[in-house]
Amino acid sequence: MALGSGRKGDQLVPAAHKALDDMKYEIAAEMGLPVHQGSEDYWGHIATRDAGAVGGKMVQRLVAFSQQQLARTVK
Repeated sequence: MALGSGRKGDQLVPAAHKALDDMKYEIAAEMGLPVHQGSEDYWGHIATRDAGAVGGKMVQRLVAFSQQQLARTVK
């Protein structure tokens, strides 16, 4: 499968979904948001700003992780 094939449900790394979901709830807990794993993405009681902040923190962590991995391969 090519990157960006656009078919819904296609996953390059199937285990990534669980890892990202775990990260989302870990960050939400760190921020003190009243959500728990198993609520399966219903965050209707969470302010949009807070939900967006969780996504922003996820991106920051993923970028930092990628930078660390790249730094290791360059050495």
